[in-house]
Amino acid sequence: MSKSQEFPQPVAGTVVPRFGDVATFMRLPLFRDPTAVEIGMVGVPWDGGTTNRPGARHGPRQMRDLSTMMRRIHHVTGIAPYELARCGDLGDAPVNPASLDDSLDRIEKHYAKLHAAGVVPLSAGGDHLITLPIMRGIRKGLPPLGMVHFDAHSDTWDTYFGGFKYTHGTPFRRAVEEGLLDPKRVVQIGIRGSLYKADDNQWALDQGMRVITIEEYFDLGVEKVIEEARRVVGAGPTYVSFDVDGLDPAYAPGTGTPEIGGYTPHEAQRMLRGLRGLDLVGGDVVEVSPPFDMSGNTALVGVTMMWEILCLLAEAVAKRKGRI
Repeated sequence: MSKSQEFPQPVAGTVVPRFGDVATFMRLPLFRDPTAVEIGMVGVPWDGGTTNRPGARHGPRQMRDLSTMMRRIHHVTGIAPYELARCGDLGDAPVNPASLDDSLDRIEKHYAKLHAAGVVPLSAGGDHLITLPIMRGIRKGLPPLGMVHFDAHSDTWDTYFGGFKYTHGTPFRRAVEEGLLDPKRVVQIGIRGSLYKADDNQWALDQGMRVITIEEYFDLGVEKVIEEARRVVGAGPTYVSFDVDGLDPAYAPGTGTPEIGGYTPHEAQRMLRGLRGLDLVGGDVVEVSPPFDMSGNTALVGVTMMWEILCLLAEAVAKRKGRI
């Protein structure tokens, strides 16, 4: 039996028009049983951690729609993810739009079930706070993770609004405090924007995180940034988290906290491709807010980054399974 017969395959746009049938991530089958897949794409339609412009709860639905543009084989690396691993759309994580605490609990429990079933998750947010319960859910059996983090913001602030600890600006501080992340194996790429206090990003530096500001990014260039990212995360289990506001808002205006002066989508694609061969155990693309870009372009950019991460995850899974 060929891989194409054994593993789920996307519907081709030459067979069913892209605008036809029910929208799923990458036009793959929708599964409710997580044991049916090795890489599960999951929507997290929740933005209860947003502090500025809401709307990322609508990101997964529009990203599914725009993912009809993705095909089967990576045009640069030649990776054919659906030949390497069983991939599928696992629907959305349960959320409670009326309760932040309940949503964090629901998301964590959902990902714990996926992790117990052996699923490597690739998620679409949702605001960036969703990464915290995802990491909580996949912690069992793993050491503290490394992380390659694409973003305009460090997301390591402590509190908002008089002591509130859970917003989309705090997930990675909480993740370090909870032992989910090894800060010395975290690299943040593209950090920029004005500050409230001069030491806003100092906590991340004090923990040993490698913070590459956008100014340093442009000074180093893509290839040296890739080298630095690989050096920092090393050979251990690593998570990739991609906030679309790391991109310049000229390319991704539909996001909650845009910051001018970012990298281009092509530069981001090259950086992601440079992570090939790392021991990747999950990833997400967050902060796509369709109400601020009804054209769908931000969602297209976001889901294209998901495609890049999917290719990396498929190779990582195949390597761990001894297929390559």
